[in-house]
Amino acid sequence: MEKLIIKRIAIDTYRENVAYMNSGCAVYRAAGFQALSKIKITADHHMILAVLNVVHDECIVSPGELGLSEQAFSQLGLPEGTAVLVDHPEPPISMDAVRRKISGGVLGYDDFVSITRDIIENRYSKMEMAAFLVACAETGLERKETLYYTRAMADSGQKLDWHEPIVADKHCIGGIPGNRTSMLIVPIVAAHGMLIPKTSSRAITSPAGTADTMEVLAEVNLEPKRLYEIVRKERGCLAWGGTSRLAPVDDILITVERPLGIDATGQMVASILSKKLAAGSTHLLLDIPLGPTAKVRHMQQALSLRKIFEYVGDRIGIHLEVMITDGRQPIGSGVGPVLEVRDVMQVLENRPEAPKDLRHKALNLAGRILEFDPDVRGGTGYVVARDILDSGRALAKMQSIIEAQGKKASVPEPGKLTFDIRADSGGVVSCIDNYQINRIARLAGAPLDKGAGVDLFKKLGDKVEKGESLYRIHAEFESDFKFSVRLAERNNAYTIGSREDIPRNPEEF
Repeated sequence: MEKLIIKRIAIDTYRENVAYMNSGCAVYRAAGFQALSKIKITADHHMILAVLNVVHDECIVSPGELGLSEQAFSQLGLPEGTAVLVDHPEPPISMDAVRRKISGGVLGYDDFVSITRDIIENRYSKMEMAAFLVACAETGLERKETLYYTRAMADSGQKLDWHEPIVADKHCIGGIPGNRTSMLIVPIVAAHGMLIPKTSSRAITSPAGTADTMEVLAEVNLEPKRLYEIVRKERGCLAWGGTSRLAPVDDILITVERPLGIDATGQMVASILSKKLAAGSTHLLLDIPLGPTAKVRHMQQALSLRKIFEYVGDRIGIHLEVMITDGRQPIGSGVGPVLEVRDVMQVLENRPEAPKDLRHKALNLAGRILEFDPDVRGGTGYVVARDILDSGRALAKMQSIIEAQGKKASVPEPGKLTFDIRADSGGVVSCIDNYQINRIARLAGAPLDKGAGVDLFKKLGDKVEKGESLYRIHAEFESDFKFSVRLAERNNAYTIGSREDIPRNPEEF
């Protein structure tokens, strides 16, 4: 077969290998390739699979060339000008398992291992990954399937072993704007001396994840060796799990979940616990916010979710405890990376304007984690956590972690394009739609634009006058700004009523 000369095409295809072939190429015509089909590219002992895009402009790729996206070029690992062979690859055998799942079948451990291996080896296009994710979401995963899926994802990359009896971690299932408790819990727990290597995914459906927010202050893309050194020195970190290759198949699938807006229960459990298993966690505190516009809206749903987490956690060797928390409204005042960093630093610095709800929730969660330590008596963890925060030890530890990970030269300002959303009537804030606030902040540009988001002025139970500002939208770019404002004007996420209309706190149930 005729060889083609590889050419680097400066296109970021974000975790997908893409190749570009000219429609006049002899290989394209002879082999019967089609656009969006997969091709196998080989040279010497190098081989990658890629999705084919067909171009008609010789300025991009000539008939004798094969263009490679940034990721594909990097993975092939050969210099420009190298001659390569292009052929049809064998279809991934694991697609048979995906088709069975689409039909409502139950998959075994070997099926999930095969699927995750093929995804890691780039044998799946994003369309095929979407089919797998939708099948798991629509037909559901049984308890054993979720367990098998968790183990398979954890086995898809590196695993850390800290050689300590207690390696603590905390995770929130999400859905609540703000809620940046991890950035307070880690320095509190690390200052106490417990090991808490916090590795997080990027945001999927929210305006910011822990990694997105910490990235405002410090480097989060840490190689495994450097991550290990930082944690050994500081007793904690706040890093992105993708660079460390912890359950890397999860990071690939997230790139498909994000645009689809999929966050199904089985997928969520496997995603969270596979990351914790790979990160070497031995003790995990799981936060399940409960509220009328949270991910979990009924107590029965929260209890059912707790059971599946405990079932999987017990069988993969993680001591797991669950806290069902107040998810009736956003936590803190800021929604979006820069605004959430502001809230976190206000709490760490014990400033009077610091959001009281963020401080209180972080201390509750940190206290529960501290009680994993046998030297901390049950029920006293909150007081220990509060003392660490009030004394300034948590702030000092956070500053040390930031310096160790690589402090950013400057913190971005909130987006310069602003618009205040005002109350249509007077009364009391009786409901705040978490989902709508998330949508407004994401349309404003968060989390990719660090300064974009929503700055909240009013919370549940606050009195408001007609025309008073409820919150301010921040954006970096005019198009995002207009989309966000338009959405907020259609539905501003706030209900103004009376105190009797405020939903009960889950703690009261």
